[in-house]
Amino acid sequence: MASRALYSPRHPMLKKRDDFEDILEERRRSSDLRYALRCYTPTLYKGLVPCKASMLKNIVLQSDHLQYVIKQVSSESGDSAECVAEEASLILDEMAHRLQLSTVRFFAFTLSKAFKRLFRSVCVNEEGIQRLQQAVQEHPVVLLPSHRSYMDFLMMSYLLYMYDLPLPVIAAGMDFMSMKFIGEMLRMSGAFFIRRSFGGDKLYWAVFSEYVKTMLRNGYAPIEFFLEGTRSRTCKSLTPKTGLLNIVMEPFFKGELFDVNLVPVSISYERILEESLYACELLGVPKPKESTSGLLKARRVLSEDYGSMHVYFGHPVSVRSLAEGKINRSQYNLLPRHIPQKPRIDTHEFLNEAAFRLVRIQEENMVLKPWVLIATLLLQNPDGLDLSSLTEQTDWLRHLALAFGAFLDWPDHETCSEVISSSLALHRHLLSVSAGNVQLSVTDAPQVETTPEEAVFHRAVIVLSCASYRNQILHVFLRPALLAVAMQSANSNRKDDIYNCFNFLRNMFSNEFILCPGDSVQDFEEACYLLMKRGVLQVLEQEIVMSASGHSTLTFLCSVLDPFLQGYQVVCRYLCEETNENLTEREFIPAVRNFTLNLILAGRLKCYEALSSDLQKNALAALLRLKAVRKVKVGDQVTLKVNKIAVNSLEDTLGGKIPTQKPILARL
Repeated sequence: MASRALYSPRHPMLKKRDDFEDILEERRRSSDLRYALRCYTPTLYKGLVPCKASMLKNIVLQSDHLQYVIKQVSSESGDSAECVAEEASLILDEMAHRLQLSTVRFFAFTLSKAFKRLFRSVCVNEEGIQRLQQAVQEHPVVLLPSHRSYMDFLMMSYLLYMYDLPLPVIAAGMDFMSMKFIGEMLRMSGAFFIRRSFGGDKLYWAVFSEYVKTMLRNGYAPIEFFLEGTRSRTCKSLTPKTGLLNIVMEPFFKGELFDVNLVPVSISYERILEESLYACELLGVPKPKESTSGLLKARRVLSEDYGSMHVYFGHPVSVRSLAEGKINRSQYNLLPRHIPQKPRIDTHEFLNEAAFRLVRIQEENMVLKPWVLIATLLLQNPDGLDLSSLTEQTDWLRHLALAFGAFLDWPDHETCSEVISSSLALHRHLLSVSAGNVQLSVTDAPQVETTPEEAVFHRAVIVLSCASYRNQILHVFLRPALLAVAMQSANSNRKDDIYNCFNFLRNMFSNEFILCPGDSVQDFEEACYLLMKRGVLQVLEQEIVMSASGHSTLTFLCSVLDPFLQGYQVVCRYLCEETNENLTEREFIPAVRNFTLNLILAGRLKCYEALSSDLQKNALAALLRLKAVRKVKVGDQVTLKVNKIAVNSLEDTLGGKIPTQKPILARL
């Protein structure tokens, strides 16, 4: 049932796409109350009956693994074993879900009302649902949705209830526990709450890991968590975290389970609910604390139109097949199963590779709407485009995206002009259309006189909001774009020179995009193949040559990466020009943001995306990885030590897009 291979390069146009069903169509025709109270009889793993929450707690607390850790912590701390066991019990009480069908029915009723107000349609691939129905009967299942909105986990539970599938238990952050009433409602609908970081808390980790593994081993319910760890504020996929992935794979490694099915799920939004909130967070505005009052204030979103939503359940991926030939499970037999073992280097590499490939599957199955193409073009043309030119360029870009394998939802029975008009209407809060010219515009900024800094902020919110849609299609253009920039930078037709530039850029941006470790040659060959297939270039034995008709495509692809090139150069420039010897890691983002703001105000930089804290953090991570910057702990603070020669060299290699401010020469 589960697919054997995670990713195999193939002709993107040959990939079969599942058909979708709009689940709201039925909801608009029938009673929501009758739907919520209907008979719910899910098919379970091996026909098991889920145990009660109290029984689950006892199984976890009496497990050999947790008892071993309790004794270990007792010995290390000097506290009695009974005292440590009581602490473990309190941790589990704070953490554990208390799934109740009555609460799930309440959510089914209220979410039906909300979804019909928010979305024109919610489309689900029914073949994916059928695969999941089969998978949950064969082996324990782990659901791995993409994470772009708080709506994700609500929609997942809603869909599983709708299709008579076992309701998942969902790893959620502690932030939600502070929401009076709502926090407990989420707990009773399947959420279990974990800290954002455990530090060195051995007991907490043991309780958490044993709780998850007990549910998995017993087939209690599908486990659901987000590989990316948190919502992506940029709508790009984030570098995956492997901690929870290791926990759900460990029962297989230790021979406690024959197999585990991993199911990647791709959730796509035509318009994102948190759109402007994300942009403000990226510009340094603190994230609002989760609260019930905040949720009630957010009711105004129900009067907005958020277009359509697509949920694509991918093929189940067998951990057994995934690990074949890569993991030697006999190493786990050297110690009793209940004794904790740190993952070995080969296991860690396997987990990392698997996590990246699973996120890549999520990306490939993302359904893209026409607006992502329009947003891409508007960002590349800040002065705007006339409607006829926008229509022509969008149609050209649509065919390029499809040729590169994009999963594009383009209406069949509408003209290109009609599709674009509909998209512009849905996203009119980001646009101005005047005398046939379409451009990004601050339409809802305060009418009172603003300072230059406030004007930059309002403009940046619009640009970053629009960029969040462009980012949804970046995975389609990424590898060809890296090749296009490499060809421009190499200043040579030699394949080796171009590959070296490609590899440098790929390494530089490995925190920015999902680029699977060790796949540099494969990515290069994929980029060459896609561009050669489009007639953009010719790949000879020793050379890569642009064709006569390839200039416009390569120019577009270079422009796709241009904001990231400029943003990384700004960070390099700051570290070379402004850094004092005692720059702390905490001061870095505010300092770079202020430096970037001053460049924009001085007219030396037009790239508003360089203000994004996400881009700045990724640039710093790249410089740390390349040893151009290193961290030094001084007391309680972490200080950044900059190798200015190395950073300056990297800036030059990135292309010097930002003009250096030259001294004004006195006129003779």
